[in-house]
Amino acid sequence: MHLFSYNVRMITFRQYVHQSATYKLIRSFLLKFVDLVATFGGIVQNGLATLKYLLILQVERKELLEQCVRFGITSLPITLSIVGMTCVIVASQVAAEMVKQGGGNFVGLFMSILIVREVGAIMSGFAIISMIGSSLASEIATMRVTEQIDAISVLKVDPIRYLFVPRVLSGILMMPLVVIISSAFGVVTGALTTDLSTELTYRAYFDSAWIGIHMKDLGVCLLKAVTFGGTIALISCSCGYQAKGGAKGVGLATTKAVVWSFVAIVIWDLIFAIAFFF
Repeated sequence: MHLFSYNVRMITFRQYVHQSATYKLIRSFLLKFVDLVATFGGIVQNGLATLKYLLILQVERKELLEQCVRFGITSLPITLSIVGMTCVIVASQVAAEMVKQGGGNFVGLFMSILIVREVGAIMSGFAIISMIGSSLASEIATMRVTEQIDAISVLKVDPIRYLFVPRVLSGILMMPLVVIISSAFGVVTGALTTDLSTELTYRAYFDSAWIGIHMKDLGVCLLKAVTFGGTIALISCSCGYQAKGGAKGVGLATTKAVVWSFVAIVIWDLIFAIAFFF
């Protein structure tokens, strides 16, 4: 009788603990941590498998071409819009103040350094994540939950080679092109905004801009673009590849891909800033 009473009290205590806010908070944190580790491990594993195929040059050329068009051309309008508007906002607030303070001859230098080092790459990365990264994640997640990836495996085709390699390689190849075009567009929109908001001439702006741009800045910008492109594609494909649970799983995978990609390129940007400009 005493043992039975003890067991009842223990069961009641467990139920009380499981219903408490502290237990739910700790359990939620642990589940998120496990999911974080699992997601990161999956990204690393898929990245190594993709790198293996890239090193031995086993790439589906037709699929690669399609993904390059998708990554580089389809995303260009939204990328130019975001980078251009960002440069217009910055130039409209900075140029007039710099001219008032006697620093008109440095407006182009300031804008070119800002755009080449940061705005061109980081804002292009945000645009690519929003449009292409989410699309990649939802596409592969849909294939996962509808068992299309399982069908590919049954046909003795490695899903990593067929799905990951063309998409990751297209990101590596096309992201530098997107960043170059968007950065050039940003410098031009900065010049146009400066001319409209101040009396500074185009010649003074571009003479100053050329002084501010160095080969080191261009090299770091291109290296950053390659890293961003590959990272966005890899994370998006990996999050979609790990999807489960039907339509809800597709939505969660897409959200996870976008969040992870945003965090990843910000971390990469910090690493590049410390490594080359600190």
